Amino acid sequence: MSRLPSGVQPDYPLARLTTVRTGGTGEFFARVGSADQLVALIAWATDAGLEVGVVGSGSNLLVSDDGVRGLVMKLDKDLAQIERDGTRLHCGGGARLPAVSARAANAGLSGIEFGVNIPGTVGGAVRMNANAYGGELARALDWVDVATGSGIERRSPDQLGFAYRRSNIARGEVVAAASFALAPAPVEQVKATLAEMREQRKAAQPSGIKTFGSTFKNPDDPRAEGRSAGQLLDAAGCRGLRVGGAGFSEKHANFVENHGTATTADVLALMAEGRRRVHERFGVVLEPEVQTLGRLDWPGWEL
Repeated sequence: MSRLPSGVQPDYPLARLTTVRTGGTGEFFARVGSADQLVALIAWATDAGLEVGVVGSGSNLLVSDDGVRGLVMKLDKDLAQIERDGTRLHCGGGARLPAVSARAANAGLSGIEFGVNIPGTVGGAVRMNANAYGGELARALDWVDVATGSGIERRSPDQLGFAYRRSNIARGEVVAAASFALAPAPVEQVKATLAEMREQRKAAQPSGIKTFGSTFKNPDDPRAEGRSAGQLLDAAGCRGLRVGGAGFSEKHANFVENHGTATTADVLALMAEGRRRVHERFGVVLEPEVQTLGRLDWPGWEL
């Protein structure tokens, strides 16, 4: 391959960029600080026949133990800024959603409070149509700037094909920025809501350890009888279950923890066992919510 573009590093260790701390290296990696650089790097990767991936906060990401072929990027600098424009917040795709919620609260703006409990970036949240505690990102979204190798295209929410935990943003497309349309509200009221949501998360979910969540999507199968993936896993005896260095959390069965020595293969084997137990007990097939980078072997995935 010809000389690498400025800022692109080969064989970059990716585990450090994920909260669960598993996985191998990225063939090429770059921190991207501007929209122009983002478009140029996507164009370079496309011309070189390389897959393009993005690491946000790494809070819901599994990286292959064998590493990731292609170009992996992390958005920062200009692409992680949060700027206020009246009742709107314009955010880079690399901005962290909890920071967006806090910025909105300090400005007396309501509508994105639920983001305080989503430990990911704006770009990842848009791609996944993130929601939590009754809030849904699509309802607060005004527009999204999507980068390809050809440039930046602005799209409205109704162009994004939002459904439960997904959008139509394609491979090779990257959310460069998004704008949220919010409503004025008393600062103390919004801050109080954020504090309450943080406490709810702290009480229900593991924190301060190497983990990610949620592992599986909540099923819409009537056999689940309205139970969440975590409740089904718990009832199937998966709370605290371990495979190698990976285990389902004692606090929330839909969260996977790295107990110090876990590999991505351990996590996948654990997920497969949890999925098998839920299917055996309830007839419900759980589907993964966690995002992946690289080629992964899903052992025991056929039910």
